[in-house]
Amino acid sequence: MYLPEIFEETDLEKLYQLIQDFPFASLITQNNAGLDANHLPFQLLRDEENQTATLIAHIAKNNALHTQIENGAEVLIIFQGEQGYISPNWYPSKQQHHQHVPTWNYQVIHVKGKINFLHDEKSLRGILARLTRTHEAKQASPWKISDAPSEYIARELQGIVGIEIPITQIIGKFKLSQNREKADALGVVDGLEKQGNQNLAKAVQQYIED
Repeated sequence: MYLPEIFEETDLEKLYQLIQDFPFASLITQNNAGLDANHLPFQLLRDEENQTATLIAHIAKNNALHTQIENGAEVLIIFQGEQGYISPNWYPSKQQHHQHVPTWNYQVIHVKGKINFLHDEKSLRGILARLTRTHEAKQASPWKISDAPSEYIARELQGIVGIEIPITQIIGKFKLSQNREKADALGVVDGLEKQGNQNLAKAVQQYIED
């Protein structure tokens, strides 16, 4: 990934927060047939004591991924946060010299690690429980695995394979107008807000304040 120093984000707390806020990611793998990509919701597990982190997810057993690569194969996971088009008309300095062109602001994280496939029932139940507990928390009446008949859940577990990826490298690129003068960056915030992209505007604003 092309990564100018000004756009590099090294704050682990910010990187982990983005993974939690945008858990749906692209899992890139290499097998004998070439490159492949799967798109999955991930969960981030942090070990504060050892300062490590692991990604977990699951795939359908019918997905050939778990037969195409072996445990221990290196993989790449790409998370994408806020993103959007930036018009040069939003820069106040454009009115002075017109030396600006359009660009795109975005947040992306590249994670590398070695994949492990999990087949035992205990691991699979744990993965599903964490996933549903996280995303059902927003519901008025959260669904739980125990809400479904145990026989049904047992059958469903037989149809999936767990994924565990201890993180070995994490690289963040937050391109949020850090290379602009403050007045122009504020113009970006205003332009994004007028376009209805409030979340990206907020992300740019945070970097102006930092």
